[in-house]
Amino acid sequence: MRSAGILLHRFAGDRPMVLLVHPGGPFWRNKDLGAWSIPKGEIDEAESPEAAALREFAEETGVRLQGPLIPIGDSIQAGGKRVIAFALEGDLDPSRIESTTFELEWPPRSGRRACFPEVDRAEWFTLEAARDKIVKGQVVFLERLRTILETPGPL
Repeated sequence: MRSAGILLHRFAGDRPMVLLVHPGGPFWRNKDLGAWSIPKGEIDEAESPEAAALREFAEETGVRLQGPLIPIGDSIQAGGKRVIAFALEGDLDPSRIESTTFELEWPPRSGRRACFPEVDRAEWFTLEAARDKIVKGQVVFLERLRTILETPGPL
């Protein structure tokens, strides 16, 4: 399975900050360290990774991004999913995100269905703080972004 996502970043003074999202639903409710992610999702068959990344960002945050996406490579997560990531400089107010929802039988084996947001919150983090928050398979994206931002010249 292939997914694509965007590591949105901005600057607070001279410090880079990245936007991460926390997955919604009962499984993730009490998880924090190692649970956050870049906004990402599955690439449809006839879709480019860039188009999927932009679509998934909009679905998970309610924000449609514009601007040049900078490829920051891919990573294989623990479950075997390949995530292709792009960086983009931008800004948004995390308190105003609006995520799409998914339906799940909850509680398990109850026969009842409940709706949950794909993303229950978003937050800006320094690269150092993001390293503790993000799922292990995506730490490499933070490192690649840091390298890009430290290299002189335009992005």
